[in-house]
Amino acid sequence: MTQAAREWQNTFDATNDALWILDQDQRVLRSNKTAERFFHRPSAELIGKHCWEIVHGTKQPIPECPIPHVQKSLRRETMELQAGKRWFDVIVDPILDGAGRYSGAVHIISDITKRKKADGEIRQSEEHFWTVFDRSTVGKSLTAPDGQLLQVNKAFADMLGYTIEEIQQINFAQITHPDDVAKGREYIRILLAGEQTVYRMEKRYIHKNGDIVWVDLSSTLLSDQQGTPLYLITSIVDITDRKRTEEALRESEERFRRLADSTWEGIIIHREGIILDANESAAKMSGYSTEEIIGKSVLEFLAPESIEPVLQKLRESIDMPQRYLEATGLKKDKTIFPVELLGRSIRYKNLDARVIAIRDITKHKQAEKQLQNTLESLRKAVGATVQVMVSAVETRDPYTAGHQIRSADLSRAIAVEMGLPQDKIDAIRMAGCIHDIGKLSIPAEILSKPTKLSEIEFSLIKEHARQGFELLKDVESPWPLAEIVRQHHERMDGSGYPRNLKGEEILIEARILTVADVVEAMASHRPYRPGLGIDAALNEIEKNKGIFYDNAVADACLRLFREKGFKLEGT
Repeated sequence: MTQAAREWQNTFDATNDALWILDQDQRVLRSNKTAERFFHRPSAELIGKHCWEIVHGTKQPIPECPIPHVQKSLRRETMELQAGKRWFDVIVDPILDGAGRYSGAVHIISDITKRKKADGEIRQSEEHFWTVFDRSTVGKSLTAPDGQLLQVNKAFADMLGYTIEEIQQINFAQITHPDDVAKGREYIRILLAGEQTVYRMEKRYIHKNGDIVWVDLSSTLLSDQQGTPLYLITSIVDITDRKRTEEALRESEERFRRLADSTWEGIIIHREGIILDANESAAKMSGYSTEEIIGKSVLEFLAPESIEPVLQKLRESIDMPQRYLEATGLKKDKTIFPVELLGRSIRYKNLDARVIAIRDITKHKQAEKQLQNTLESLRKAVGATVQVMVSAVETRDPYTAGHQIRSADLSRAIAVEMGLPQDKIDAIRMAGCIHDIGKLSIPAEILSKPTKLSEIEFSLIKEHARQGFELLKDVESPWPLAEIVRQHHERMDGSGYPRNLKGEEILIEARILTVADVVEAMASHRPYRPGLGIDAALNEIEKNKGIFYDNAVADACLRLFREKGFKLEGT
């Protein structure tokens, strides 16, 4: 065996995919070491057998087998198949003779079991999230950062007398009280600006029958790992009854007594901290009888950590804010529970006093925690999916393992050096992590070929930019990820590919990724050559800045390495 043949065989055996060379009758002519591991049989037992005998144990190809289609179409065919507990991705490329006729095939089998498992976990997390969302007895809504309504649950739709389908066809401004529209825009601005992580407010909606529905909103902004806002998740509690109760308190002390005893919220009246009166709900909530509560200090019903904040309100002798004040209640048996308090000054039996409405929010807190846990699980699952995509590319091309991450790190550093806004820095980092995703469509033997590529092979390699665009173009994202990936091999003078764009036609994010990609590729080892070193890479950037590479990007890159000591990890 010649040296070249030995090198080819070593590469053939080293790939992480099972590889077969099939003859015209679909029998295995060559089989690599990975195929032996996949099917637990030595190559000697695989040679000469039909591939469907090995994979499926059948004498005829299964209906979805891609090989008969390859014979007819003379084009690549793919499929996914399950064998036992494992999943495989199968690619079959035809081998044509000099006359363009079918003479065999290259059969590539990739183990995608981990990816399938990750997909299943994501689906399970999504299903769990939507189960909690849909079944919650508290109204829930999911909105985009621009205020667009994405989803509501049945509890919220019922609250306003609509079906879910009806309410999702309505502009939120149409069902919001006119005086509260601006308030709704303001709370979104506050969350997006990071002034608060959770925003509570009261507002009014218009019921389908025309009635006013007061609600208590609690909104949380969910962002990705880079801090980019994704969704606003809002819990909506109908507080119309509470509002009516408050109005009744202002109107009449006697009427207050009748209404207070009928409400599910606890109501106490105190003067200088000593309780004068309380309703049945307050008694049940605290574990005392109504008679036992009378004459006690308000502080006896608060856990130690809540006493000082409540005392501060009492010292100020002002009404508590429109939003409830959260505190920790203390029951007769010394157990604690979360409550919300709302205080108002009133006249009670010709005395200046204060009334406090008490709301037990135990279930509300549990629901919020459960929803937050679900969202965190979903976020981790999405992150795992991105990592699977990165790993899939690196598995196909082991010689460039880490290339995407190093390119992404350098791209981000250049963007920071250039003073670009955070959203563009985040876009560049994300695009850099997956800029070679299109290599999934390129045969592994070409990616890892240890010699110079032929023109046809190089043309296939060049397709990865376009293929990456095709994979990402329908992915919803706040950034133009698909376009950045498609443009990362364009050049300022129009000599790049795939569309020969020039100058300002190329996104700044792609211009930055281009420079980072070249520096990392030249500095790192490749199958067909050793790494050229960082100095050679920087000389290439300096020599061709303004020709191939954007001047500002090139200068920022050179400063990072030559003046600020930046280093590529792992090179």
